[in-house]
Amino acid sequence: MDYSNTMRHTPFPKALRIIALVVAITILVATGGVLFIWVSGGNAKPSAAVSAPSVPISGTAKLFRIVSDNSEVRFITNETLLGQPKTVVGTTHEVAGDIAIDFDNPTNSKVGAIRINVRTLKTDNEIRNRTLRGQVLQANSPEFEFATFVPKQLAGLPGRVSEGQAITFQIVGDFTVHGVSRPVTFDATVKPISRNRVEGSASATILYRDFNMSIPNAPGVANVSDQVRLEIDFVALPVSS
Repeated sequence: MDYSNTMRHTPFPKALRIIALVVAITILVATGGVLFIWVSGGNAKPSAAVSAPSVPISGTAKLFRIVSDNSEVRFITNETLLGQPKTVVGTTHEVAGDIAIDFDNPTNSKVGAIRINVRTLKTDNEIRNRTLRGQVLQANSPEFEFATFVPKQLAGLPGRVSEGQAITFQIVGDFTVHGVSRPVTFDATVKPISRNRVEGSASATILYRDFNMSIPNAPGVANVSDQVRLEIDFVALPVSS
């Protein structure tokens, strides 16, 4: 029997060529997608040192300023990565803001605008970092490099503030990121360690879709939570006269 003639007419070699072509195209597209994310994500270098407007003080209030090197802003969200649940945490120290504390009359206290350089946020994965910068936050664009929280009301302040005693209250204001502003309320805890050092934290939960952001499709990533938790831990020191 002439097997060579049979092999010439078998459909399998053609099918294998088609499969190989599909695989090659898939690899090419995936490689191109990763390359695009890498290039469009740029780097995390800030355009300038982060700063925020100063807070006018009155009465017996004392002005404190957040120390960036000793403070941290975080976002926390959840996703499924390669079939496994994953908690994603992004952090930066690039945060600025002023706090005016009146120990004798706490209702005279103020929290100034808090400004964060979201371009500098980092997670545990560089591809994710570049996706955040280039596509989600678009933080490489100058108009989207910073997020800002502008307080409008401090709710629940106590009648007295004592050194070494933590106080809890709410900060109601407008949070702006990706060019969109929405009202957000932070739950805050502030502890005046002394008249020369204040420590504190605050947190709130937002929906990223409320800020005109979208998550691009990525291989192996699914079920990205709509909710994003925002947190800040800070140290603030007195502002010299």
